[in-house]
Amino acid sequence: MKMSSKKYNNSDNSQEQTTYKEELSKKIKEQKVVVDELSNLKKNRKVYIQQRNSNIFFLADRSQTLSTSRKELDYLKKEL
Repeated sequence: MKMSSKKYNNSDNSQEQTTYKEELSKKIKEQKVVVDELSNLKKNRKVYIQQRNSNIFFLADRSQTLSTSRKELDYLKKEL
């Protein structure tokens, strides 16, 4: 009986890893869109960032936001 429980745990673990990788892939795609959108904005356009766990947005620096988004994308790629 122990062997079957080990097999169950291994398949359970691989399922979790697959789900985690799918989530990472989804986040990477979303982050790529954000980076592309920020990259293609005109210089005079305003950018707002959302406060975490809130519906409040604050004016932000476009180039700083772009830099932060690129770093986040790099981090997500490394995680994958």
